[in-house]
Amino acid sequence: MALEVAAAVIQRADGAFLLARRPAGKVYAGYWEFPGGKIEPGEPAERAVARELREELGIEPESAYPWLTREYVYPHAAVRLHFFRVTSWRGAPHPHEGQEIAWQRHGEPLVAPMLPANAPVLAALALPHEYAVTDATRLGVARMLQMIRRRLAEGLRLIQVRDRSLVGRDAFVQDVVALARPYGAKVLVSGGHRLGDGAHYTAAQLGTLAKRPHEGLVAASCHDAGELARAADLGLDFAALGPVKPTATHPDAAPLGWERFAELVRGATIPVFAIGGLSPSDMESAWRAGAHGLAMVRGSWGEMRNVV
Repeated sequence: MALEVAAAVIQRADGAFLLARRPAGKVYAGYWEFPGGKIEPGEPAERAVARELREELGIEPESAYPWLTREYVYPHAAVRLHFFRVTSWRGAPHPHEGQEIAWQRHGEPLVAPMLPANAPVLAALALPHEYAVTDATRLGVARMLQMIRRRLAEGLRLIQVRDRSLVGRDAFVQDVVALARPYGAKVLVSGGHRLGDGAHYTAAQLGTLAKRPHEGLVAASCHDAGELARAADLGLDFAALGPVKPTATHPDAAPLGWERFAELVRGATIPVFAIGGLSPSDMESAWRAGAHGLAMVRGSWGEMRNVV
């Protein structure tokens, strides 16, 4: 039976996140991990993470969003880690139990060694919160590229080139990649493409995959629990689940709503983006429901961005 653990990914507004070094006398002393601890019998995970942060660091979380669940078998025990993203808190973190703490940044050398169960979380944490999906078929290539250029300058760092029926699609992919490269942004191409940084598969395509493709970042669209489980079993980097709300791109699809979305992603082992009829103003709702962030078509290109 796995030991249930609550862990906190504490993130500052500048993107830095906090790691703690296990003190002498504990199993894996000297290893770094995300702060947290054992969930008591009958204790909700969100309450456990708040308690652990008070005891370990002397802070009171004001926001703790459910995120990922990871399982790992150590020689001494099997653990199930329930990760929460903590983006605001009262007090200043200080070690209260003999541990060391360190703020870290993606793209810079990290402290080591890292506990094996925590290491894969770093890759998920590096994913941006917005996943923009192109709409060149409707908007036109020239206008779409103009919008992409503007959004990249504003900080967009993750794009899916969809537009599967677009005439001249290969050239469009090449143009999007060329725009993204100077910003370090990642471009996933629906179905895959040699110039992209990875591939995004439809739910139908996901069902035909026998193993994870070797194409950099790999993601898939999902609509139900079975497809989410399939994406996780294949070891995909993330999934997009929806539609959450009514959407013009899939007018016949029944929307999940946030309550059903939260039910489906509870316990997810990979990051899940919410998609379908969403705008930037939905980010808080998405986080509270357990989403990593928002995947948007119109919401990413200015047509629904007036709210943020």
